[in-house]
Amino acid sequence: MRKGKALQLIVTLLAAAFLLVPTIQSVLAGVTVNYFQGLKSGLTLKWIVEVWDLYAGSIFLSLGIALACLIVTLIIGVPAAYAMARNPGRLTRALEEFISLPLAIPGLALALALLQLYGTYKGFRMSWTFILVGHVLYTLPFMVRSVMAVLAAIDLKSLEEAAASLGAGPARRFVDVVVPNALPGILAGALTVVTLSIGEFNLTWMLHTPYLKTLPVGLADSYASMRLEIASAYTLIFFVMIVPLLLAMQWASARAQRITQ
Repeated sequence: MRKGKALQLIVTLLAAAFLLVPTIQSVLAGVTVNYFQGLKSGLTLKWIVEVWDLYAGSIFLSLGIALACLIVTLIIGVPAAYAMARNPGRLTRALEEFISLPLAIPGLALALALLQLYGTYKGFRMSWTFILVGHVLYTLPFMVRSVMAVLAAIDLKSLEEAAASLGAGPARRFVDVVVPNALPGILAGALTVVTLSIGEFNLTWMLHTPYLKTLPVGLADSYASMRLEIASAYTLIFFVMIVPLLLAMQWASARAQRITQ
């Protein structure tokens, strides 16, 4: 029994090291004077400042698109999930599969389809909203499925009937009954949508223009054309921005689950 636990611990530590060591090396490269000389060359914030000067626009663009994507998926996804959970059947299953279709299509193929369909609209093609459309198509299934999973676990019909008997109309029932009960799924979906939107590369790489580079596209650009220290500093900024966001949203999701239990 002890040998089994020791083996599990060793495997866990090896897996953690496999994931953490490259990350730590990349972070150190972004704050050392010379990566090839290591820490003995000294620590510096020069590369981080340079990255911020070069790519601050990309960072804010990614955050803006992720926030807009979250808002759009909430507006579309939560009511859609509610409607499908309330009306199960063949049509609902077909609609759910249709919404999930972008997950089965490579990001490059989805981007190519958007370019063929809307590429001739120059104003739209050169706008950040063009990238937003791709991100919404890609992330919407995660919001819908997360909310549907929560709604399927509660007696939605009885809750709505009780609210209706007290005089609540459809809109009031949705806001006061459905949304609070679906909150864990909404927060889980929001976490997935934001993280996928910020980190999405394949689809965004096809849709972006030289003036519309998101975080991952800028990161690829820095690794392709800049010194390793610059690219590593960019990676460090990426981690500093995304990790607190993930922790905050996971905390909010756990708290919502405790409240609704």
